[in-house]
Parts: sequence; structure tokens; C-alpha cells
Amino acid sequence: MKRILLILFVFGILVPAHSQNAYYSRLENDTLTIGNDLIERKFIWNKGNLITYSLTDKSSDHCWLNKVKSPDFSISKNADNISNSSYASKEVKESVIHPAYLEITVSFSLDKLDIKRVFRIYKNSPAIACNTYLKGSMEVTLDGKVTNLADMKNIEFTEDMKSRQVMAILDQIKLDGFHWQTKIVEFYDVTDWNNNLVFESNIIPYRKNSYKGNLLFAHNTENDKGFFFLKEAPSSSVQLAYNGYDFTTEFGHFVVTGLGMTEKDIRVDEWRKTYGCVIGVYSGSELDQLMALRSYQKNIRKLLPGRDEMVMMNTWGDRSQDSKVNEKFSLIEVEKAARLGITHFQIDDGWQVGKSPNSAVAKGSFKNIWDNPDYWKPDPVKYPNGLHPIVKRGKELGVEICLWFNPSVQHDYADWEKDAQAMVDLYNEYDIRTFKIDGLAIPTKQSEINLHKLFDKVLKKTNNNVVFNLDATAGRRGGYHMFNEYGNIFLENRYTDWQNYYPYWTLRNLWKLSKYVPAEKLQIEFLNKWRNTEKYGNDIFAPANYSFEYLFATTMAGQPLAWFEGSSLPEEAFGVSKLIKAYKEIQHDFHTGTILPVGEEPSGKSWTGFQSVKGDKGYFIFFRENNSNGKATVETWLPENIKVRCTPVLGNGKNFEQQTGRKGSLEIELPGINDFVMYKYEIIK
Repeated sequence: MKRILLILFVFGILVPAHSQNAYYSRLENDTLTIGNDLIERKFIWNKGNLITYSLTDKSSDHCWLNKVKSPDFSISKNADNISNSSYASKEVKESVIHPAYLEITVSFSLDKLDIKRVFRIYKNSPAIACNTYLKGSMEVTLDGKVTNLADMKNIEFTEDMKSRQVMAILDQIKLDGFHWQTKIVEFYDVTDWNNNLVFESNIIPYRKNSYKGNLLFAHNTENDKGFFFLKEAPSSSVQLAYNGYDFTTEFGHFVVTGLGMTEKDIRVDEWRKTYGCVIGVYSGSELDQLMALRSYQKNIRKLLPGRDEMVMMNTWGDRSQDSKVNEKFSLIEVEKAARLGITHFQIDDGWQVGKSPNSAVAKGSFKNIWDNPDYWKPDPVKYPNGLHPIVKRGKELGVEICLWFNPSVQHDYADWEKDAQAMVDLYNEYDIRTFKIDGLAIPTKQSEINLHKLFDKVLKKTNNNVVFNLDATAGRRGGYHMFNEYGNIFLENRYTDWQNYYPYWTLRNLWKLSKYVPAEKLQIEFLNKWRNTEKYGNDIFAPANYSFEYLFATTMAGQPLAWFEGSSLPEEAFGVSKLIKAYKEIQHDFHTGTILPVGEEPSGKSWTGFQSVKGDKGYFIFFRENNSNGKATVETWLPENIKVRCTPVLGNGKNFEQQTGRKGSLEIELPGINDFVMYKYEIIK
């Protein structure tokens, strides 16, 4: 206890509990309290091996009491031999990456294993995040593989209901009541192979059962209040040390499992982080639930207009690969990008000395990259003056030059420092600050650790100015809920050459993800619709059957990606510049809201769209796909029976004022098929 009091004295108990939007933590006797003006979680201290006592939603003054008497974090059956307990609390100041937050560190030892739990809470979010670190050694095997229910004994006696034990638990809570409508959301990336990225399971918890996913929402229908768990980890199908599930439920008992590491990954002399876990609370509707989640997600990385907002062009989508890439081609492309209104021009694979396996002009390799110390320097044959002429012309035209980069994957990124320095050198010499990170593979804990070190070093050496476009198209990568502090997600490769680009497919993927992943963190592509038209034949959903403006509009909720060569566009394509210019004027304001899907799921024949929720104001984007009805009733996230004024800002639409109907529905009119409108709206009561 003397050690605890000393740490309290050094760091202080931060911010009084009732100041505006305050966060706070305090350890008093046997109780640790962490909270802000929206959420509070109290723990029984238990020598540092915390047991949740209560969880409070301050917006409704509702308090749940935890019914589990065992520690929240569990890694061993033996949870009693606790020593070396400590507590510290400090404010982490705001940076260009994140807002200020309160960090609470609780450490203790279980036998030979040291455990550190680092909680994080922001001022404006009803959520508390926790990262757990392990160091030392343990003699047990971390194995919590699920048993097939069909192999369980039939239930005839109370003793038969006792459930199997999960060995490794990231977090858990058990609440009163049997009426928990629960949704588990599973995500898929590896988008070169997957075109269905979000799967929802709606359940009523019963006997102990297990589920895959990164998100669990639990809604109590008796009082319309609930909470969520977010597992900050890659998609379930690619997690490390995966036991086949992420959550278990049993009536009101909810458990988050899967550390992302085995006992063999623990080191005696190095803290190693498990997957993270976030708990959040809300009261009311599904909108309140999603707003609570998004308020946390938006705090992970700031969205700065001059750094994170972009309308990018990358020429790889026209399948020339690296065969055209050189100084002359790049200068022409920058000119075309400027005509279109593009903000960022990214030179993909082929700018560098080294040749990758995807090269069209040489049989390259990613193996032993650093056998060639010049691998990540501009090819002197293609770029005899380096990248200086392209960067200079880009600055003159208002187009930022960006690059593609593939870290050296061998030996768990053992050369991560060299990779990081290569990017830092490009930043220092050419002011390159946006890198598409491709070719990642995270098969081991060491590879994950080294990737973090790589990204962190680049940010540190560039004053946090660099943005990473993290490719999610193949391999074992970070998915949608890990590495979010580093930039945005390059979602998918689609090509007219292979007839796998359909505008409604791309729109559908963005629409489905946007409910649970910030849309503004996703790069979404639109292609040259004039290429390969013959390959689509009479397909009514072929890209050629849409205006170029419509194709761009399908990307606006995300970060638009022009996935083509500007020099291959017909002259008529440059008419889209008017739309792009107008979009850039409202892009950031639109993205600062909570963007959620509205209407029907895109199918090529739906009325669909997005809503950016910003209090009593916001934005809509409505799409009339190939639907014969010129008018449609579209459900939104607006309240029922309120009056709203809609003013068109992009696309085809007329001013209107309207009373919302059931589920916030509005009657929308668009004159033609495959058309869109973007409205700015205001609730006028």
C-alpha cells in the first residue's frame, strides 16, 4: 500500500469528477474508480487483479452491478497468489495524432507472470479501453478451444449445467436479467478473395455458447439500455493464437476471449501486448448504441483536413503495373490529376530501384530486400532527377505526391528499422508523407510487434506527419480494428480487366462497413468506366451504364480513390472536376459527423445512401440505383415526427421541408436511374 500511495502522490488524482467532460480515476481503500461525465466503472481492487463491481451509464444514471466474483482478466486457474501491486494515473497530452486522454496503469504479479493493464478514457466518449501487457513466464498452456455443443452431455441435473472454463479472458461482465438482445458482428478483410465483409448474428444468450467477431452489442429490452465490447484485433479469421471464437455468452454473462498470443510468446524481459478490449455504455436506440461506439473510434486518430482528408489518384487500377512508371509518365499524371481536382497522386509499385514480384518488366522479389541497400531509392533510369521534378510540379498544382511501400517481411520484419529509415529519408528529401503499405503478413506475435515499432519510428522521426494507407486486400493484416492510429485503410483492388468492378458492389461494401467502422477511414475506389466495356457485354450493372459523377459519388462517404491513369481518360471524363471541387469544400465537415448507412442495402436496384449525423444538423447522400420508381421512402437515423429542411449541395435534387415518418423516413425524389443527391439537412422541429 505504501507503494500505491507513493505513486498516487507522484502522479496525482487527475481532474475532479464533476468538472465539464472530465475524466478521472481514484483508488480509495479497496475500490478503483475510472470514469468521465458519461461512464464510470468501479472495480474491487483485489490486490490489483481487478474485479468489476459496477458499470454506470451516467447519461441515464443507470448502474449495473457485476455478478462475477472472479477477476475481469483471467489467464490462469490460480488467481490468488498476487504480489507487486501498483496503480498510477496520468494525463496523456493532446497530440496531432490523438486528443488528450487519461491513462491508468494497474500492475501485479501472479506467480512468475507480471501483468500490466493500461486503461484509457477520453473526455467525450462513454467508453473505457484497456490494453493488457504480459511479462515473465507461466507453466500452463493457454488453450481455450471451444467444444462442439453436440458433444456435451444432455442436461438432466443442475450439475450438468456447469460450463467448461475458458482459460484466457480479456474482459468479462455478468449482469442481471434474461432479456439481452445481443448482436455479434464479424468482419472479413482479405478483399482480393472476399466481397462480403460484414456478418451479423442476432442472438438471445442462453446456455454457454461461443461466437466469432470484433463487436458485441448487448441491449436489455426491459429498460432499453446496454453496452458493447469491442475487441481491438484483426478480423477473427486471421487472428494470432486463435481458438475459434472471440466472445462467449451465457444468459447475462458476457466474456471476451483470445489474447492473440500463447504462453510461448511471453518474454521474461519484455512487456508484450495482448489484443485490446473496449467497453462502452449507452441508453436508448440503436443510434445511441452506434454513436457511443463511434465516439470512441473517432478518438483513436484525429482526422485533420490537410493530412487525412484526400481525393487520391493511383494508376495501378488500369493494370499497367510498373510498365509505364517513370518521370515523364508521372509528370503527365500529375497534370491530369490537377485537372480532375485530385489532392494526392500516389505512385504505386515501380518507382523504386528494387523490383517486386508484381513487376511487369522484371521478375522481382520481396525476399532479402536489404541485400540491395538502394532498393527503396527512386530508380535512376526511370527518375534520373529523383522525385524532385514530380514533387515540385505537384506543389505548383496543389497535388501532394505519395508513394507505395512494401516492408521487408522476412524474419518477422527483422529489418524494420531499415524500412522505417527508408521512409523517413523519403520524407526528409522529398516531403513524401503518405505511404501505401502493401504486402503485410502478420503470422507471429514478433511480426506484429516489429510492425508497430516500424510505424512508431516513422511517426516519431517525422513529427507524426506521415499517413499510412494500410492495404487490406490480402494476407494476415490488421483488419478494421487494429493499427487504426496510423492512418486509413486501402479497402480493395477491383479491375474492369477482370470484370470484378461493379459500382454497387463497392458501394455495398462501404455501406455495410460504415455501420461499425468509420467510413472516413476507408479508401474507396472508382474506376475508368470507358475501359474494357466489351468485357461486360449487355450487363445492366456494368460501369459504363453509370455517369462518371455517379461513380465518384459512391466513394464520397469514404476517402475517394481514383483507381486509374488520368492520361487514359477520355476528355469527357474531366467534367467530373466540378463535382470533385464542390465535394472538397464540404468533405471534412461531412466526415466529422457519424456516418451511417440509410435506406436499403445496395443491390444495383435499391434506394440507398448514407447519413452524417451531427446533432440537429448533418448530411444525406441518397442513391437511386437502377430502380423504376422515381420516388422512394427511405428510412434514416432521424427521429420520428420531426420537421427537417434539406438543401442540395451536390448531385441532382431540390430543396424541401418534410415531416419524418416511421423510423425517420423521408420521401426522396430523383429524376433518373443511377442518380444521386447530397443534401445538407437541419432539424427545424
